[in-house]
Amino acid sequence: MKILPNNIKRLLLLIFFGMNSFFISAQNANRTFKSFVQQAGIVSVSTNDGKYRFQAFTPEIMETSFIPTEETYNAESYSVVLKPSEITPTVTEDANSLKIATSGITVLITKKPFQVKYFYEGEEVISEKMGYSRSETHEKLDFNISEYEMLMGGGARALGMNRRGNRLELYNRADYGYGTKSSLLNYTLPMVLSSEKYMLHFDNAPIGFLDLDSDHSNTLSYETISGRKTYQLIVGKTWEKITENFTLLTGRQPLPPRWAFGNFSSRFGYHSQKEVENTIAKFKKDSIPVDAVILDLYWFGHDIKGTMGNLEFVRDSFPEPKQMIAKLADQGVKTVLVTEPFILTTSKKWDDAVEQKVLATDSLGNPFKFDFYFGNTGLVDIFDPKGKEWFWNIYKDLKSFGVAGWWGDLGEPEVHPTKLKHSIGSADEVHNIYGHYWAKMLKEGYESDFPEVRPFILMRAGAAGSQRFGLIPWSGDVNRGWSGLKPQPEISLQMGLQGLAYMHSDLGGFAGDLEDDELYTRWLQYGVFQPIFRPHAQEDVASEPVFKNEKTKGLAKKAIELRYKLLPYNYSLAFENHISGNPLMRPLFFEEPDNYKMYAISNTYLWGDSFLVSPILNPGVISKEVTFPSTSNWFDFYTGKKYSKGTEALVEVLEDHIPVFVRGGAFIPMARPMQTTDNYDASALDVYFYFDEQAKKSISIIYNDDGKTPNAFEKGMFEKVKMESEVTLDSITLTISKEVGENANSEIKLIDLHIENLKKEVKFVWVKGIKFTGKNYMHQGKLNIPVRFDQNETIIKIEFN
Repeated sequence: MKILPNNIKRLLLLIFFGMNSFFISAQNANRTFKSFVQQAGIVSVSTNDGKYRFQAFTPEIMETSFIPTEETYNAESYSVVLKPSEITPTVTEDANSLKIATSGITVLITKKPFQVKYFYEGEEVISEKMGYSRSETHEKLDFNISEYEMLMGGGARALGMNRRGNRLELYNRADYGYGTKSSLLNYTLPMVLSSEKYMLHFDNAPIGFLDLDSDHSNTLSYETISGRKTYQLIVGKTWEKITENFTLLTGRQPLPPRWAFGNFSSRFGYHSQKEVENTIAKFKKDSIPVDAVILDLYWFGHDIKGTMGNLEFVRDSFPEPKQMIAKLADQGVKTVLVTEPFILTTSKKWDDAVEQKVLATDSLGNPFKFDFYFGNTGLVDIFDPKGKEWFWNIYKDLKSFGVAGWWGDLGEPEVHPTKLKHSIGSADEVHNIYGHYWAKMLKEGYESDFPEVRPFILMRAGAAGSQRFGLIPWSGDVNRGWSGLKPQPEISLQMGLQGLAYMHSDLGGFAGDLEDDELYTRWLQYGVFQPIFRPHAQEDVASEPVFKNEKTKGLAKKAIELRYKLLPYNYSLAFENHISGNPLMRPLFFEEPDNYKMYAISNTYLWGDSFLVSPILNPGVISKEVTFPSTSNWFDFYTGKKYSKGTEALVEVLEDHIPVFVRGGAFIPMARPMQTTDNYDASALDVYFYFDEQAKKSISIIYNDDGKTPNAFEKGMFEKVKMESEVTLDSITLTISKEVGENANSEIKLIDLHIENLKKEVKFVWVKGIKFTGKNYMHQGKLNIPVRFDQNETIIKIEFN
């Protein structure tokens, strides 16, 4: 596709829209403007067939609802937590139009023919086409989009970064063994992001469709079976600001426990206590770091079928679960249990679930029973306070065993018959928010009963805003093959844009029995720069590195050790996500939002602000073409080779790592070796500064807390190290300062500062105002400067000859 400069593109669009003004402006030939009322921050516009309701949450977030004549306004949102700010927009009316203006977004309503348009800082963003309409099966909202827009969103899909041209079903459903392409996965989210730098979020739970111009008529549509006709338009000058605004609207991700950034031992599944203990013993014997073990469904039953819903340890195969969990914890290994919301009629808890009336029902109020792969079952009504309390008490009892985290599986729900009734609506009305409310139950349960513990909540399905419950998503039962690996960066990048920044994959692939050491190695190397590092697979092929041949095990170990070295960087990145909503994995268009070529790229991405990562997604690759953003120069993380900004280069690919580059001017904090995050020592860190003459100024933060207290930052139980650089022709000035929260004890005592890529001869080094000759700090040809925190700020000046 030919890329046009923005000014030419906009001129063509103006011509295009001018020539087609009749078709575009005739939003609804039968809709007429009647009147408007402004009450505080809400503007209500009456039409012959209903009422529009406009409310600004911020100058960059505008909510619009259409309420048909026969309906009343429903204010309840499952996704939005932001309270509208006290913005009273300026409303002006003339004979032809009504204008609702904030300092950012302006709504322009043309009276005849009726038309709703949105502007941001004077430029048109989007407009309704027909707006609201109704068919026999769906209610619909549709919009005009430009010919050149690229569209993203709709949740987790494998369709390429530009999803325009697809009609996306909004119905959470697993796609077992999917590969390069999958149009429907476990997370379907009713939102669209445009290359024109805006987001539309349709704030409604029931199932439906999101049509991204499938008929090539420059139309974006949302279709639903029922519910709210409410959407929020989110804009911003940068993509960082747009994601910040959306997560401000729907909630920010709390910091996970620090151990979540370590390595997981996981498979489908461990059959016994002995098998679990022997597997972890192998990790310890091979000195491969590990932080958690995940127990799949065999912890509550010998067989896959017939036991789901028992939710208690099988005592012949797990005779001493408390002792096992405690023994693992002593080794720095946390225990995570799988749970499902299906209570089989053959399970130990069926009778109690029926007696307590905690199951979803049929039309007569009896438990709705149905068959699926695992047996004949009922489904916990997570929306009913009784069901929620009953289910939570199971978790509460298991928590007393020392369980550190939860895996919520099959929570789409995997089978959810249309005729099934929940306390708040039909199955189809709440299907897409079941996992959301399940995660909410866990988060609120911890806040009530375990307020000093950060929950770990791994979930296969959720909804917009689920990140605020600490939900950690994964990309489902991906094929164990190269076709399964290829779409994984795309899925994570797209989900990060939609607020769920911890989307990750079963490293190595899940479904199938392919034993491919190269695939396994490349997937784990990619996993180093992915939110959660969790190899997982069906048991026909080992997912744990300790069961691989020596070469593969060695390569996996190297990747895992790098993951642990990067813990202070990754944890600081998680903190940034917590306070700003910025994703951990970021697409290249974050760097160049007006370069439309960048919107199609997913096989190279940013890991935080400092790393550029280009995973190997095909077998036998010995070189790969990498696109380097024009905002910085980039340095090979392993060799130090410099790549100039805005170029494309063919880089050599080696078997022991994937191509990774560091931004010029970046500070990369790294930890000393450890076998578990329990042994993480923040007192002495290595920080690598990537000197670049063209990077005149840079800033970076190291965030640290105890890794376990909820809301540690908000409670003042943290410390931050701020590192700043200023580069001139003859010197580098580095300022390192520390902020300690009012309720924190500082852990970081020493930073060993390593200056990378420094080709110039160093004449003098000034440390805290004291002058030293440069050779005092040279070690093996590199400049290394220890910084001890005996005061809150240290200024280092490096002078060149």
